[in-house]
Amino acid sequence: MTVADQDPGGPARLAIPIRLGVVFDLDGTLIDSRYDIANAANHALSVHGRSPLSVSEIASYVGDGARALLARAARLEPEAPELEPLLSTFLAYYAAHPTDHTLLLPGAHEALAELAHLPLALCTNKPRAITDAVLANLRLPVKFAVIVGGGDLPKIKPDPLPLQHIARALSLTPAELVMVGDGPQDILCAKAAGARSVAVEGGMQARERLLATHPDVVLPTLAGLPEVIERWQSGA
Repeated sequence: MTVADQDPGGPARLAIPIRLGVVFDLDGTLIDSRYDIANAANHALSVHGRSPLSVSEIASYVGDGARALLARAARLEPEAPELEPLLSTFLAYYAAHPTDHTLLLPGAHEALAELAHLPLALCTNKPRAITDAVLANLRLPVKFAVIVGGGDLPKIKPDPLPLQHIARALSLTPAELVMVGDGPQDILCAKAAGARSVAVEGGMQARERLLATHPDVVLPTLAGLPEVIERWQSGA
C-alpha cells in the first residue's frame, strides 16, 4: 500500500491498490520456442513432400494458432483438406519434442517470481496439450491460476473471448487485467476486451506490426514489467 495525502483533521489515509491480474502470452513472450516450432513444422512439411523453410520464416507465422501456421508454411488455405495431415503430423511431432530447444526469455523467470502475489494467467493460441507439456518441462516459478490454450474456447486471440473468460475465472473485470505479449494478437485482444496492454519487444512478431497496435506500454524485456504493474496498482 502507498500512503495518501494526509487529512489535516484526521490520521493518514491508506490508498487501496488497484486490483490487477496479469495475463501472459507464451511463445515469444515468456519463452523462445522458435526452434522447436520450426523443427515440428519442417518435419510435417518434409513428411508430406513439401520443402522445409527457415526458422525465421516459420517464426514469423507464429501467433494465430497451429492451423494458421501450417497453412502459411504450406501455402494453403486454412480450411484446405490437404492441411489436415500436415497439421496432425506437426502436432504429433511437437507433442513428442515440446522443449528440445525451448528456453525462458530474458527477464521472464524474475518477472514471474516478482509478480507471484498477483492473480496470474496464461493466454496462448498454442494448442492446449502442447502448452501443458511445455509448462511442465520448463518448471516456471509460478503456477498460473487460469490457462487458456488453443482449442479451449470457440475463439482465439485477437478475439476478446479468451480475456473475458480469464477475467470471470479470476473474479475480475477485463479492465482489471493486463495482457502481456509480443504480438499484435495480444494487444488487439486486450483492446477489444478493455484490458491494459504491455508489448514486449524481441519476440517472434515484427516490431513494426507490434507497435502499430499502439500498446499502453512497450518494454524491451520482461524485466521492467513488475515496475509497470506496481505503478498502475498505485494509480499512477
